[in-house]
Formats: sequence, structure tokens, C-alpha cells
Amino acid sequence: MTAIGLQPAIAAAQPGLERLNVAQLHRMIELGILREGAPIELVDGLLIRKNNSDRGGDPMTHGPKHAYCLQRLKELDTHVKPHGCHLRQQLPITLADYEEPEPDIAIVRGAVEEYRGRHPGPSECVAVIEVADSSLHYDRMVKAPTYAAAGIPQYWIVNIPERQIEVYRSPKVSGRQYAERKDYREGEAAILTISTELSIDVQISAILP
Repeated sequence: MTAIGLQPAIAAAQPGLERLNVAQLHRMIELGILREGAPIELVDGLLIRKNNSDRGGDPMTHGPKHAYCLQRLKELDTHVKPHGCHLRQQLPITLADYEEPEPDIAIVRGAVEEYRGRHPGPSECVAVIEVADSSLHYDRMVKAPTYAAAGIPQYWIVNIPERQIEVYRSPKVSGRQYAERKDYREGEAAILTISTELSIDVQISAILP
């Protein structure tokens, strides 16, 4: 059951659910209760198991289509580094007390060395990208509001089933939603905005499997 599916239970307190905060999550990892690098993330105070499987595949496995997209997206690192950013793959970003998701890709301001003792916060994230096959509904209905509420300026969903990349912009923090969405298909280029003066064209055909 996803975080959004648990909301009625939380509201009705049937049963009562105890939310975890980021500090508690880190302590559980330090004590070995949770394994460092386990495929889980903290969303709305709930521990969610990440689903990297291809549609119809075993949810406990990393699907080859999902893996292919990640490998192609990693190539963005060489394009953003000259502009003072770097790429993080499936690593935490700390958005709020009860929010520490692990997006497939986060494009972050600054050098890797700046994050020796902490994870990036929302003001340091240029964009986050999720690769979606089995996780498409979750990435749209749970992750999009989470990133919008944190003020992440750009959220991309690499939509494998529909062979498109969905680009969400202009977050409305209080409304937990993005005001703009534009879909890009094969043969088109999506625009990744690094700053008000700089953007990078990303060919859709170069990402999709």
C-alpha cells in the first residue's frame, strides 16, 4: 500500500500510525535496524520500499529497462558539472522533517565534497528525476506532491510505458502540486533548466529504452 493509500487510515486512526522523522530514520540505520543502502525511502513519515522493476516484473528486482534509463541519465553529469552542479543517483535528499526520498536522479548545486556530512536540501536541488514503469502511479500521485511541497523547481518522470518524459514545473508549495506539465516524446528534446541564464536540451530518444 502506498503512502497515499494509507491516508484514510491515518485520518481515521484505524489503526494509529507512528510517523518516523529523518533523525529517527538515520538512528535506525546507525543501529543496524535498517541496512545502509536498503531500497527504502522516507515519504510523509512512512518507510516506503522502492519499486525499480519493469512493468509485470518481480518488484524485488531491478528491471533492465529501468536500469537502462538510469545509465543513460547518468550521462547528464558531464553536462551539468561545468555549471557548478553534479548528479546523484538513488541517494537521499532531505526535504523536511518527515521527508527523505531517494529519487532515481537528483541534479544538485555544488561539488560532491560539499555533502560529506549531510544530504542536499530542497534549495540545492535543481531537478529530480524518477524513472517510472511499475512505479508510474506512485511517482505521479505521491512523489509529485512531495517534491512540489518542498519547492523542487523541476520534476521529471521518465514514463517508460507511454514512452515519454513528463516535465513538471512551477511548484505550488501550499497546494502540493505543480502548475505546469509538458510531455515530450521521441524525436523531441526536453529542456533542463540549470539557471535563469542556462538550460540544456535532453534528447528523449537518448533516454528511453
